[in-house]
Amino acid sequence: MSVVDEPPTLMRTGKRHGPGLIILALIPLTAFALGTWQIERLGWKTDLIARFEDRLVRPPLPLPPRIDPSAIKDFDYRRVYTTGHLRHDQEMLIGPRVRDGKNGYLVVTPLERDGAASTVLVCRGWIPKTLERQADRKEGLPKGPVVVEGLLREPWKKNYFTPDNKPEQGAFYFPDVQQMADFTGSQPVWIEETMEPDLLMAYDREDKGIPIGRAAEVNLRNNHTQYIFTWYALSAATSIMFWMVVKKPASSVAQRIRQSRQW
Repeated sequence: MSVVDEPPTLMRTGKRHGPGLIILALIPLTAFALGTWQIERLGWKTDLIARFEDRLVRPPLPLPPRIDPSAIKDFDYRRVYTTGHLRHDQEMLIGPRVRDGKNGYLVVTPLERDGAASTVLVCRGWIPKTLERQADRKEGLPKGPVVVEGLLREPWKKNYFTPDNKPEQGAFYFPDVQQMADFTGSQPVWIEETMEPDLLMAYDREDKGIPIGRAAEVNLRNNHTQYIFTWYALSAATSIMFWMVVKKPASSVAQRIRQSRQW
């Protein structure tokens, strides 16, 4: 009998799908879960911003003589005012900080209040690096009693990439409220001095070395809507890819092989 006389048989060779299919199936599920989680985060951030904005529109409160640091979180972004003497001899510059493309520092000065009231930390605002020396910005060093109005802020955490402060060397890269309070003998209370947004006034302050205070507004980023779209779009795209891989006929699944007992 000839080889050609033996009819061909179909034989399945190789695996149609491997572990990669499992990974591909997990991607849309994970992306969908992350998108759903971002919806929850969006609701949380929206409520948080609304709560802070509600505090901003209220009249400023007089700062109590003594403040319980654990209660500050309930007054975050609350407008307050107080009086005292700025301790320019204990001034701390946090930087570098960029404003309108220019390098500079945030000026933090302890405010020594009268009587039994505690000393608090005041972030007065931004100055250019060219006026780092106090001798070059005497107009920005008021003497005598001053009234400070600003936002009471809760201390925040340092990110992983920011170097540690070196108070003994006068090098501050991050507003570590507790550390700066211990260094100056103040309470760990942080007030960000505010001013009305005015471009001409800001230019004048910059030239004279008078710190440019922040605007009384909530500056929290809320990008969760963008994240929701990104994760759900990735989930949809990878779901389509998964369906195409499953439905696509495998190549070389069947192979004709001629067999013959006489081969």
